[in-house]
Amino acid sequence: MHRLRALVAFPFGRRALAALLYGVIAFPLALAGFFLTLAGLLVGGVLSVTTLGLWLVAATVRGALALGRLQRALARRLLGWEIEEPERRASTGLLGWRRAVLADRTGWRAVACALTTPFTGVLAYVAVVVGYTYGVLLTLHPLFKRWNYQTERAADGTQRHVSLEFFGFQVDSWPRWLIPVALGLLLLATASWLLGRALTPHRLLLTALLGPDAADRRIRTLEETRADAVDDAVATLRRIERDLHDGAQARLVGLAMHLTMIRELIGAGASPERLLTVVDTAQGNATQAIADLRHLVKGIHPPVLDQGLDTALATLAADSALPVEVTARIDSRPSPAVESIAYFCTAELLANATKHSGASTVAVEVTARDGLLRLRVHDDGCGGAVIGAGSGLTGLLTRVRTVDGTLTCDSPPGGPTVVTVELPYA
Repeated sequence: MHRLRALVAFPFGRRALAALLYGVIAFPLALAGFFLTLAGLLVGGVLSVTTLGLWLVAATVRGALALGRLQRALARRLLGWEIEEPERRASTGLLGWRRAVLADRTGWRAVACALTTPFTGVLAYVAVVVGYTYGVLLTLHPLFKRWNYQTERAADGTQRHVSLEFFGFQVDSWPRWLIPVALGLLLLATASWLLGRALTPHRLLLTALLGPDAADRRIRTLEETRADAVDDAVATLRRIERDLHDGAQARLVGLAMHLTMIRELIGAGASPERLLTVVDTAQGNATQAIADLRHLVKGIHPPVLDQGLDTALATLAADSALPVEVTARIDSRPSPAVESIAYFCTAELLANATKHSGASTVAVEVTARDGLLRLRVHDDGCGGAVIGAGSGLTGLLTRVRTVDGTLTCDSPPGGPTVVTVELPYA
Protein backbone atom coordinates (compact mmCIF):
# COMPACT_ATOMS: atom_id res chain seq x y z
CA MET A 1 0.00 0.00 0.00
CA HIS A 2 2.83 2.42 0.84
CA ARG A 3 4.52 1.74 -2.49
CA LEU A 4 1.24 2.29 -4.31
CA ARG A 5 0.79 5.65 -2.57
CA ALA A 6 4.34 6.61 -3.47
CA LEU A 7 3.69 5.69 -7.09
CA VAL A 8 0.28 7.32 -7.41
CA ALA A 9 0.54 10.83 -5.98
CA PHE A 10 -1.28 14.11 -6.47
CA PRO A 11 0.50 15.69 -9.46
CA PHE A 12 -0.18 19.31 -8.52
CA GLY A 13 0.97 19.51 -4.92
CA ARG A 14 3.53 22.05 -3.81
CA ARG A 15 6.51 19.72 -4.07
CA ALA A 16 5.26 18.22 -7.32
CA LEU A 17 4.84 21.66 -8.89
CA ALA A 18 8.33 22.67 -7.70
CA ALA A 19 9.78 19.54 -9.33
CA LEU A 20 7.73 20.28 -12.47
CA LEU A 21 9.14 23.80 -12.62
CA TYR A 22 12.67 22.46 -12.18
CA GLY A 23 12.11 19.85 -14.89
CA VAL A 24 10.97 22.59 -17.28
CA ILE A 25 13.88 24.92 -16.44
CA ALA A 26 16.74 22.44 -16.09
CA PHE A 27 17.00 21.28 -19.71
CA PRO A 28 16.92 24.70 -21.46
CA LEU A 29 19.37 26.06 -18.87
CA ALA A 30 21.70 23.08 -19.36
CA LEU A 31 21.40 23.38 -23.14
CA ALA A 32 22.30 27.09 -23.08
CA GLY A 33 25.25 26.38 -20.78
CA PHE A 34 26.38 23.54 -23.04
CA PHE A 35 26.57 25.68 -26.18
CA LEU A 36 28.14 28.69 -24.43
CA THR A 37 30.76 26.55 -22.71
CA LEU A 38 31.54 24.58 -25.84
CA ALA A 39 31.83 27.74 -27.94
CA GLY A 40 34.08 29.38 -25.36
CA LEU A 41 36.40 26.38 -25.20
CA LEU A 42 36.58 26.01 -28.98
CA VAL A 43 37.28 29.67 -29.66
CA GLY A 44 39.66 29.86 -26.72
CA GLY A 45 41.46 26.74 -27.95
CA VAL A 46 41.86 28.19 -31.44
CA LEU A 47 43.21 31.43 -29.96
CA SER A 48 45.30 29.70 -27.32
CA VAL A 49 48.49 30.64 -29.15
CA THR A 50 47.73 34.19 -28.05
CA THR A 51 47.11 35.68 -24.63
CA LEU A 52 43.50 36.37 -25.58
CA GLY A 53 42.82 32.65 -25.91
CA LEU A 54 43.90 31.91 -22.34
CA TRP A 55 41.76 34.74 -21.02
CA LEU A 56 38.77 33.43 -22.99
CA VAL A 57 39.26 29.91 -21.65
CA ALA A 58 39.55 31.26 -18.10
CA ALA A 59 36.37 33.30 -18.60
CA THR A 60 34.61 30.17 -19.89
CA VAL A 61 35.68 28.19 -16.83
CA ARG A 62 34.48 31.01 -14.60
CA GLY A 63 31.17 31.05 -16.46
CA ALA A 64 30.83 27.31 -15.89
CA LEU A 65 31.38 27.93 -12.16
CA ALA A 66 28.64 30.58 -12.19
CA LEU A 67 26.33 28.18 -14.01
CA GLY A 68 27.11 25.55 -11.39
CA ARG A 69 26.19 27.95 -8.58
CA LEU A 70 22.90 28.70 -10.32
CA GLN A 71 22.16 24.99 -10.76
CA ARG A 72 22.95 24.31 -7.09
CA ALA A 73 20.68 27.17 -6.02
CA LEU A 74 17.79 25.96 -8.20
CA ALA A 75 18.19 22.39 -6.98
CA ARG A 76 18.23 23.51 -3.35
CA ARG A 77 15.31 25.93 -3.71
CA LEU A 78 12.98 23.80 -5.80
CA LEU A 79 13.95 20.22 -4.94
CA GLY A 80 15.61 20.51 -1.55
CA TRP A 81 18.88 19.02 -2.79
CA GLU A 82 21.76 20.10 -0.57
CA ILE A 83 24.91 20.07 -2.70
CA GLU A 84 27.99 21.29 -0.86
CA GLU A 85 29.95 24.09 -2.43
CA PRO A 86 33.54 23.04 -3.10
CA GLU A 87 36.54 24.96 -1.87
CA ARG A 88 37.98 27.59 -4.21
CA ARG A 89 41.56 28.77 -4.52
CA ALA A 90 42.43 32.26 -3.38
CA SER A 91 44.18 34.52 -5.87
CA THR A 92 45.64 38.01 -6.09
CA GLY A 93 45.88 40.15 -9.19
CA LEU A 94 44.61 39.48 -12.70
CA LEU A 95 47.36 37.03 -13.63
CA GLY A 96 46.94 35.23 -10.33
CA TRP A 97 43.18 35.04 -10.94
CA ARG A 98 43.70 33.53 -14.40
CA ARG A 99 46.29 31.07 -13.12
CA ALA A 100 44.06 30.02 -10.23
CA VAL A 101 41.02 29.53 -12.48
CA LEU A 102 42.90 27.46 -15.07
CA ALA A 103 44.68 25.31 -12.47
CA ASP A 104 41.67 24.66 -10.23
CA ARG A 105 40.06 21.24 -10.58
CA THR A 106 36.76 22.63 -9.33
CA GLY A 107 36.43 24.86 -12.38
CA TRP A 108 37.13 22.06 -14.84
CA ARG A 109 34.67 19.80 -13.07
CA ALA A 110 32.10 22.59 -13.50
CA VAL A 111 32.98 22.66 -17.20
CA ALA A 112 32.43 18.89 -17.40
CA CYS A 113 29.09 19.39 -15.68
CA ALA A 114 28.07 22.08 -18.17
CA LEU A 115 28.91 19.75 -21.08
CA THR A 116 27.05 16.72 -19.69
CA THR A 117 23.96 18.05 -17.88
CA PRO A 118 21.89 18.34 -21.10
CA PHE A 119 22.02 14.56 -21.42
CA THR A 120 20.53 14.08 -17.94
CA GLY A 121 18.30 17.17 -18.00
CA VAL A 122 16.56 15.94 -21.13
CA LEU A 123 15.30 12.91 -19.19
CA ALA A 124 13.42 15.19 -16.79
CA TYR A 125 12.11 17.22 -19.73
CA VAL A 126 10.79 14.08 -21.40
CA ALA A 127 9.17 13.01 -18.13
CA VAL A 128 7.41 16.38 -17.91
CA VAL A 129 6.16 16.11 -21.49
CA VAL A 130 4.98 12.51 -21.08
CA GLY A 131 3.57 12.78 -17.57
CA TYR A 132 2.08 16.25 -17.52
CA THR A 133 1.63 17.48 -21.09
CA TYR A 134 0.27 14.27 -22.55
CA GLY A 135 -1.54 13.53 -19.31
CA VAL A 136 -3.49 16.79 -19.54
CA LEU A 137 -4.11 16.44 -23.31
CA LEU A 138 -5.41 12.89 -23.02
CA THR A 139 -7.52 13.64 -19.94
CA LEU A 140 -9.18 16.60 -21.69
CA HIS A 141 -9.44 14.83 -25.05
CA PRO A 142 -13.27 15.00 -25.17
CA LEU A 143 -13.00 18.81 -25.06
CA PHE A 144 -9.99 19.24 -27.30
CA LYS A 145 -11.28 16.96 -30.05
CA ARG A 146 -13.78 19.65 -31.10
CA TRP A 147 -10.95 21.95 -32.15
CA ASN A 148 -7.94 19.67 -32.54
CA TYR A 149 -8.75 17.43 -35.48
CA GLN A 150 -7.88 16.84 -39.11
CA THR A 151 -10.25 16.21 -42.00
CA GLU A 152 -9.80 13.08 -44.10
CA ARG A 153 -11.54 12.45 -47.43
CA ALA A 154 -12.51 8.95 -48.48
CA ALA A 155 -12.41 7.64 -52.06
CA ASP A 156 -16.15 8.13 -52.41
CA GLY A 157 -15.84 11.80 -51.52
CA THR A 158 -17.11 11.53 -47.95
CA GLN A 159 -15.32 13.41 -45.17
CA ARG A 160 -14.55 12.53 -41.59
CA HIS A 161 -12.97 14.37 -38.69
CA VAL A 162 -10.20 12.47 -36.92
CA SER A 163 -8.75 13.81 -33.66
CA LEU A 164 -7.08 10.78 -32.11
CA GLU A 165 -6.38 7.48 -33.76
CA PHE A 166 -4.21 4.48 -32.82
CA PHE A 167 -3.19 2.19 -35.67
CA GLY A 168 -6.39 2.97 -37.57
CA PHE A 169 -8.57 2.62 -34.44
CA GLN A 170 -10.44 5.86 -33.66
CA VAL A 171 -11.18 6.84 -30.04
CA ASP A 172 -13.20 9.98 -30.72
CA SER A 173 -16.67 8.64 -30.03
CA TRP A 174 -18.44 7.50 -26.89
CA PRO A 175 -17.46 5.31 -25.09
CA ARG A 176 -14.11 4.95 -26.85
CA TRP A 177 -12.83 8.30 -25.66
CA LEU A 178 -12.81 6.83 -22.14
CA ILE A 179 -9.58 5.05 -23.18
CA PRO A 180 -7.50 8.23 -23.63
CA VAL A 181 -9.14 9.80 -20.58
CA ALA A 182 -8.17 6.82 -18.41
CA LEU A 183 -4.67 6.82 -19.88
CA GLY A 184 -4.34 10.56 -19.23
CA LEU A 185 -5.46 10.20 -15.61
CA LEU A 186 -2.94 7.40 -15.14
CA LEU A 187 -0.15 9.56 -16.57
CA LEU A 188 -1.09 12.47 -14.31
CA ALA A 189 -1.27 10.21 -11.26
CA THR A 190 2.21 8.83 -11.90
CA ALA A 191 3.73 12.03 -13.31
CA SER A 192 5.35 13.07 -10.01
CA TRP A 193 6.87 9.63 -9.47
CA LEU A 194 8.05 9.45 -13.09
CA LEU A 195 9.67 12.88 -12.83
CA GLY A 196 11.41 11.93 -9.60
CA ARG A 197 12.92 8.83 -11.20
CA ALA A 198 13.98 10.83 -14.26
CA LEU A 199 15.72 13.43 -12.06
CA THR A 200 17.84 10.81 -10.27
CA PRO A 201 20.68 10.72 -12.89
CA HIS A 202 20.65 14.53 -12.95
CA ARG A 203 21.00 14.71 -9.17
CA LEU A 204 23.84 12.20 -9.15
CA LEU A 205 25.68 14.13 -11.87
CA LEU A 206 25.30 17.49 -10.11
CA THR A 207 26.42 16.02 -6.79
CA ALA A 208 29.46 14.36 -8.37
CA LEU A 209 30.65 17.33 -10.42
CA LEU A 210 29.42 20.43 -8.59
CA GLY A 211 30.10 19.26 -5.05
CA PRO A 212 33.52 18.69 -3.49
CA ASP A 213 35.35 15.63 -4.82
CA ALA A 214 36.67 12.81 -2.67
CA ALA A 215 40.05 14.50 -2.16
CA ASP A 216 38.45 17.80 -1.10
CA ARG A 217 36.11 16.00 1.29
CA ARG A 218 39.05 14.09 2.72
CA ILE A 219 41.06 17.27 3.22
CA ARG A 220 38.09 19.03 4.82
CA THR A 221 37.45 16.07 7.12
CA LEU A 222 41.11 15.95 8.15
CA GLU A 223 41.14 19.69 8.85
CA GLU A 224 38.00 19.44 10.97
CA THR A 225 39.30 16.34 12.74
CA ARG A 226 42.63 17.97 13.46
CA ALA A 227 40.93 21.07 14.86
CA ASP A 228 38.63 18.91 17.00
CA ALA A 229 41.57 16.86 18.25
CA VAL A 230 43.50 20.01 19.19
CA ASP A 231 40.48 21.44 21.00
CA ASP A 232 39.89 18.14 22.77
CA ALA A 233 43.53 17.95 23.84
CA VAL A 234 43.42 21.51 25.19
CA ALA A 235 40.19 20.79 27.06
CA THR A 236 41.67 17.58 28.49
CA LEU A 237 44.79 19.39 29.71
CA ARG A 238 42.66 22.09 31.34
CA ARG A 239 40.51 19.44 33.02
CA ILE A 240 43.61 17.63 34.32
CA GLU A 241 45.08 20.90 35.58
CA ARG A 242 41.80 21.83 37.29
CA ASP A 243 41.40 18.38 38.87
CA LEU A 244 44.99 18.42 40.11
CA HIS A 245 44.66 21.94 41.49
CA ASP A 246 41.29 21.47 43.16
CA GLY A 247 41.75 17.85 44.20
CA ALA A 248 45.07 16.11 44.70
CA GLN A 249 47.14 19.29 45.06
CA ALA A 250 44.85 20.68 47.76
CA ARG A 251 44.94 17.34 49.59
CA LEU A 252 48.73 17.20 49.46
CA VAL A 253 49.01 20.79 50.71
CA GLY A 254 46.75 19.87 53.61
CA LEU A 255 48.85 16.77 54.27
CA ALA A 256 52.04 18.88 54.41
CA MET A 257 50.42 21.32 56.79
CA HIS A 258 49.30 18.53 59.10
CA LEU A 259 52.75 16.94 59.07
CA THR A 260 54.22 20.30 60.04
CA MET A 261 51.64 20.56 62.81
CA ILE A 262 52.52 17.07 64.05
CA ARG A 263 56.19 18.03 64.24
CA GLU A 264 55.37 21.15 66.24
CA LEU A 265 53.08 19.23 68.56
CA ILE A 266 55.76 16.64 69.23
CA GLY A 267 58.26 19.40 69.98
CA ALA A 268 55.77 21.04 72.31
CA GLY A 269 55.04 17.78 74.12
CA ALA A 270 51.39 17.61 73.13
CA SER A 271 49.13 14.85 74.41
CA PRO A 272 48.91 11.56 72.44
CA GLU A 273 45.18 12.08 71.86
CA ARG A 274 45.76 15.39 70.07
CA LEU A 275 48.61 13.89 68.07
CA LEU A 276 46.40 10.97 66.99
CA THR A 277 43.68 13.38 65.88
CA VAL A 278 46.07 15.30 63.64
CA VAL A 279 47.60 12.05 62.35
CA ASP A 280 44.14 10.69 61.45
CA THR A 281 43.35 13.90 59.55
CA ALA A 282 46.67 13.71 57.67
CA GLN A 283 46.05 10.06 56.87
CA GLY A 284 42.59 10.93 55.51
CA ASN A 285 44.07 13.63 53.28
CA ALA A 286 46.69 11.19 51.97
CA THR A 287 44.05 8.53 51.26
CA GLN A 288 41.80 11.02 49.46
CA ALA A 289 44.74 12.36 47.45
CA ILE A 290 45.54 8.82 46.31
CA ALA A 291 41.89 8.28 45.35
CA ASP A 292 41.83 11.56 43.39
CA LEU A 293 44.99 10.63 41.53
CA ARG A 294 43.60 7.18 40.70
CA HIS A 295 40.38 8.75 39.41
CA LEU A 296 42.40 11.22 37.34
CA VAL A 297 44.55 8.48 35.84
CA LYS A 298 41.44 6.42 35.12
CA GLY A 299 39.99 9.35 33.14
CA ILE A 300 43.15 9.50 31.02
CA HIS A 301 43.73 5.79 30.51
CA PRO A 302 41.73 3.26 32.53
CA PRO A 303 44.15 0.65 33.94
CA VAL A 304 41.57 -2.08 33.31
CA LEU A 305 42.17 -1.63 29.57
CA ASP A 306 45.56 -3.27 30.04
CA GLN A 307 43.66 -6.52 30.54
CA GLY A 308 41.79 -6.15 27.24
CA LEU A 309 38.72 -4.37 25.93
CA ASP A 310 36.35 -7.22 26.78
CA THR A 311 37.40 -7.13 30.44
CA ALA A 312 37.14 -3.33 30.53
CA LEU A 313 33.62 -3.39 29.09
CA ALA A 314 32.59 -6.06 31.57
CA THR A 315 33.82 -3.78 34.37
CA LEU A 316 31.77 -0.90 32.97
CA ALA A 317 28.71 -3.13 32.83
CA ALA A 318 29.20 -4.21 36.42
CA ASP A 319 29.42 -0.58 37.59
CA SER A 320 26.36 0.56 35.58
CA ALA A 321 23.09 1.36 37.31
CA LEU A 322 21.21 -0.55 34.59
CA PRO A 323 21.41 -4.26 33.77
CA VAL A 324 23.92 -4.48 30.93
CA GLU A 325 24.59 -7.53 28.76
CA VAL A 326 28.01 -7.51 27.11
CA THR A 327 28.86 -9.65 24.10
CA ALA A 328 32.46 -9.47 22.91
CA ARG A 329 33.96 -11.25 19.92
CA ILE A 330 37.48 -9.95 19.42
CA ASP A 331 39.67 -12.03 17.14
CA SER A 332 42.72 -9.77 17.23
CA ARG A 333 43.38 -7.00 19.70
CA PRO A 334 43.22 -3.47 18.24
CA SER A 335 45.58 -0.63 19.06
CA PRO A 336 45.45 0.99 22.53
CA ALA A 337 44.05 4.22 21.02
CA VAL A 338 41.13 2.37 19.40
CA GLU A 339 40.46 0.42 22.61
CA SER A 340 40.46 3.64 24.61
CA ILE A 341 37.99 5.32 22.26
CA ALA A 342 35.70 2.27 22.32
CA TYR A 343 35.86 2.21 26.13
CA PHE A 344 34.99 5.88 26.60
CA CYS A 345 32.23 5.68 23.95
CA THR A 346 30.67 2.78 25.83
CA ALA A 347 30.95 4.62 29.14
CA GLU A 348 29.26 7.73 27.70
CA LEU A 349 26.50 5.73 26.00
CA LEU A 350 25.77 3.80 29.20
CA ALA A 351 25.62 7.08 31.10
CA ASN A 352 23.21 8.50 28.50
CA ALA A 353 20.99 5.42 28.75
CA THR A 354 20.90 5.75 32.53
CA LYS A 355 20.17 9.50 32.61
CA HIS A 356 17.96 10.16 29.60
CA SER A 357 16.46 7.06 27.97
CA GLY A 358 14.42 5.53 30.78
CA ALA A 359 15.64 2.12 29.61
CA SER A 360 15.35 -1.04 31.65
CA THR A 361 18.14 -3.01 29.94
CA VAL A 362 21.13 -2.25 27.73
CA ALA A 363 22.98 -4.57 25.38
CA VAL A 364 26.59 -3.91 24.37
CA GLU A 365 28.03 -5.86 21.46
CA VAL A 366 31.59 -5.45 20.27
CA THR A 367 33.26 -7.32 17.42
CA ALA A 368 36.79 -6.89 16.15
CA ARG A 369 37.83 -8.65 12.99
CA ASP A 370 39.28 -7.91 9.57
CA GLY A 371 40.85 -4.67 10.78
CA LEU A 372 37.57 -3.12 11.99
CA LEU A 373 36.18 -2.77 15.49
CA ARG A 374 32.39 -2.42 15.59
CA LEU A 375 30.68 -1.33 18.80
CA ARG A 376 26.88 -1.51 19.08
CA VAL A 377 24.97 -0.22 22.12
CA HIS A 378 21.24 -0.99 22.21
CA ASP A 379 18.76 0.15 24.86
CA ASP A 380 14.99 -0.28 25.14
CA GLY A 381 14.35 3.29 26.25
CA CYS A 382 12.12 6.06 24.92
CA GLY A 383 14.37 7.00 21.99
CA GLY A 384 14.64 10.47 20.50
CA ALA A 385 18.44 10.73 20.75
CA VAL A 386 19.89 12.98 18.04
CA ILE A 387 23.51 13.75 17.27
CA GLY A 388 24.11 17.40 18.06
CA ALA A 389 21.15 17.77 20.45
CA GLY A 390 23.24 17.99 23.62
CA SER A 391 23.18 14.26 24.42
CA GLY A 392 26.96 13.86 24.35
CA LEU A 393 26.86 12.14 20.96
CA THR A 394 28.54 15.11 19.29
CA GLY A 395 31.58 14.73 21.54
CA LEU A 396 31.68 11.01 20.80
CA LEU A 397 31.51 11.71 17.08
CA THR A 398 34.43 14.10 17.41
CA ARG A 399 36.44 11.51 19.33
CA VAL A 400 35.61 8.78 16.81
CA ARG A 401 36.53 10.90 13.79
CA THR A 402 40.07 11.38 15.11
CA VAL A 403 40.83 7.83 13.93
CA ASP A 404 38.64 7.97 10.79
CA GLY A 405 35.82 6.16 12.54
CA THR A 406 32.07 6.57 12.08
CA LEU A 407 29.19 6.92 14.51
CA THR A 408 25.52 6.44 13.61
CA CYS A 409 22.46 6.77 15.82
CA ASP A 410 19.09 5.16 15.12
CA SER A 411 16.69 6.42 17.77
CA PRO A 412 13.08 6.90 16.63
CA PRO A 413 10.59 8.41 19.10
CA GLY A 414 9.43 5.64 21.39
CA GLY A 415 12.67 3.73 21.02
CA PRO A 416 14.69 1.69 20.88
CA THR A 417 18.01 3.51 20.56
CA VAL A 418 20.85 1.84 18.68
CA VAL A 419 24.23 3.58 18.44
CA THR A 420 26.86 1.97 16.22
CA VAL A 421 30.53 2.95 16.30
CA GLU A 422 32.99 1.63 13.73
CA LEU A 423 36.72 2.14 14.29
CA PRO A 424 39.47 1.02 11.91
CA TYR A 425 42.49 -0.62 13.48
CA ALA A 426 44.98 1.54 11.60
